[in-house]
Amino acid sequence: MSILRDPVHGDIELTRDELRLVDTSEFQRLRGIKQLGSASLVYPGAVHTRFEHSIGTLHVCDQLLDACNKNAARDPAGCHRVSDEERRVLRAAALLHDVTHVPYGHNIEDQTGLLPRHDEPARFQAVLGDTELGAELDRQGLRQDVLAVLTGAGRAVPAFWRQVVSDTIDADLLDYLRRDAHFTGLELRYDRRVVDYFRVARGDGRMFVDCEKNGMLREDIVSELLRVLECRYHFSERVYYHHAKVAAGALLARMVELALRSAALGADELQQLTDESLVVRLAQLDLGEAAATERLRRFVARFRRRSLPKRVLVLPYYQNQAVQDELLQRYFEPGRPEPRFQWEAAMEQAAQQAFGQPVDVILYCPKRRMQLKEAKTLVRFPGEGERTLPLDAFTDQIPRLRDLAESYPRMWKLYVFTSAEDRAVRRKLQAMCLATLPAGCRNALVL
Repeated sequence: MSILRDPVHGDIELTRDELRLVDTSEFQRLRGIKQLGSASLVYPGAVHTRFEHSIGTLHVCDQLLDACNKNAARDPAGCHRVSDEERRVLRAAALLHDVTHVPYGHNIEDQTGLLPRHDEPARFQAVLGDTELGAELDRQGLRQDVLAVLTGAGRAVPAFWRQVVSDTIDADLLDYLRRDAHFTGLELRYDRRVVDYFRVARGDGRMFVDCEKNGMLREDIVSELLRVLECRYHFSERVYYHHAKVAAGALLARMVELALRSAALGADELQQLTDESLVVRLAQLDLGEAAATERLRRFVARFRRRSLPKRVLVLPYYQNQAVQDELLQRYFEPGRPEPRFQWEAAMEQAAQQAFGQPVDVILYCPKRRMQLKEAKTLVRFPGEGERTLPLDAFTDQIPRLRDLAESYPRMWKLYVFTSAEDRAVRRKLQAMCLATLPAGCRNALVL
């Protein structure tokens, strides 16, 4: 057993076999993948990586399993005790849950839809397949079990195996909320005691939180669960979708998109890169067409010196609900970026004619649901007997939960960014852009 000192959790113990997984090239690559992508351009301390987050997730996973076993000792007839072998599998799965992340993955995958998500089964099968990491998992006899936990494919496993790392409130979330708070400096915390309430039902093998005692609702437990979800929402609002982070992410995503469309960069190559090596690689590419190559290099230079594109238009959901469907159909269609590219090219041509200078225009249209995660963590409430239900089944009884569910879609915003620095130019460009978007679009940005 080895001990690592972590700034968030303190001492974390790793077995010799777990260290062998950590020492593989696939896992070591995570040292170069920042947990919050471009957020360090807004919060300078947010340079923590998926390497330490993955180790932290293993630690929280172990805490969850400890809690389940303590509760099983109190109620052996109703709760399942996690075996040492199950713990070995789940600790490994928690450690490797983010190993498929590409640089700036949330910008490239989730927010702009350029590539499938990092947790697609095919990605895990490739990274945990004919690789150094896959060979080590085979040596430990863990590969098929870990793949089953992380992908939901292959052999059937107990429900709680996947819930530990793939639920609404799970080891992943409980680590990154505390870690993101620590490194951004934001005072957004939840009580660590929330981990103690989890248990595994003996009957169906599902993990749940018992919110009932002596026939009454434990409001304190429900409040702790909601506090975790509220922390996640506030991070989304203040960090994950901060407008400057969005601008940096849109710039980076457009760079990758230009490279992918010209076939100068392959999607598989991203899996081998880190944040910095991706930017270096993009700076070296020749897209086969002089104007496109010059544009890419201009974008790389802006990204490196934090000369972020300026906002021209902001179309928030609360003012554009009636036209959101049309905007999404036009400008967020994974695998069909042509309408967006055509619109950007047309606006750049119009700006060149109007202002007598080249102007870059980037349209950023995220997917509808943003980072919404339904509250599917299972709970047991009074009056339900032994039955467990998703937390969001009690939305009518918990107004705070309903407010959260309704708040995520309201964070949606379509942005138009530009390289133009002059406010007067941006003001004129704003009117030009708005005139070409669907009728009924309402801009909230005053320049």
